[in-house]
Amino acid sequence: MRVEPPTYMRRVLIALCVLASALTPAVSARAEGSSWPGHAHYSVPTSKLDAALACHGGLKHLTGTGTSQPVLLVHGTGVPRDLNWSWNYWNALPQQHFDVCWIQLPQNALGDIQIASEYVARAIQIMHRKTGEKIDILGHSQGGLEPRWAIKFFPSGRFVDDYIGLASPNHGTLDADAATADGSANAAVWQMRTSARFIAALNAGDETPGGISYTNIYSESDELIQPVGTQALDGGTNILLQDVCPGRAVDHLDIVGDAVTYYLVIDALTHPGGAQTTRIPTDACQQGPMPGATAPPFDAGAIQQGLQDFGNAWSATVTDREPPLMRYARP
Repeated sequence: MRVEPPTYMRRVLIALCVLASALTPAVSARAEGSSWPGHAHYSVPTSKLDAALACHGGLKHLTGTGTSQPVLLVHGTGVPRDLNWSWNYWNALPQQHFDVCWIQLPQNALGDIQIASEYVARAIQIMHRKTGEKIDILGHSQGGLEPRWAIKFFPSGRFVDDYIGLASPNHGTLDADAATADGSANAAVWQMRTSARFIAALNAGDETPGGISYTNIYSESDELIQPVGTQALDGGTNILLQDVCPGRAVDHLDIVGDAVTYYLVIDALTHPGGAQTTRIPTDACQQGPMPGATAPPFDAGAIQQGLQDFGNAWSATVTDREPPLMRYARP
């Protein structure tokens, strides 16, 4: 018997499908620590890791001759990459002359985040090898954790120039605490608890290692990542959207289509160091959806199929405890 995903997670998937129609109108480089970068090895066959990476126009399009560094998009919990990115940054960034790739995380990022991070680490390696350039990363929600884990523990972390996280549970979330209270949840949800061993290992020592520019953008009206202060990164450029635009309503899903967020992302990608709020357009707070955003191109049938795929992945990743830490991440 296939186990149905909980109602609140079904709402996340459906909300992302219809989100666009509901949208309303410097830090210096840090010194590298002695233990960075890490030397973890892949446990997943590289052929499988490689197959999960796709690039706008194809991998051959990545020539290293663009005006900006290539950008890797990393999606969030429970949704495929196209549902997360196809109607916003996947097309908007190439319009700004960026080479863009995205990764499809296994089981739609409901399984062990440590395994999912291998896909990101390998994507960084491939993109760097193809272009000869360092890589910029944009992650949403859980998609901000995999890049941080890859940067911290895998050799390919040294090939990253900019890290940008949107609404990421960097220190866990009370929502995950509540979801695991009955002793049954997805592996990734266990790992996003405020007391998770995964979160502790991710933040042990330097939260922003290496000579990487870290920009972390979040919202006080995020209903899934609470308390809001848990999203901040020690050593990074932390930007609360309501500090830029007081009273702006941006929830957990809105942020991937929000204009102010977009201008901050572009600023981080096109300047040394983290994003600076003083460089975005003066009328940014009066704008609603980001430039280039469209309605998610999914009909009712596609939504139903997405729910079915989500349900299958949800069932396969339900467990009664947090996955053990990989040996390389243990104290």
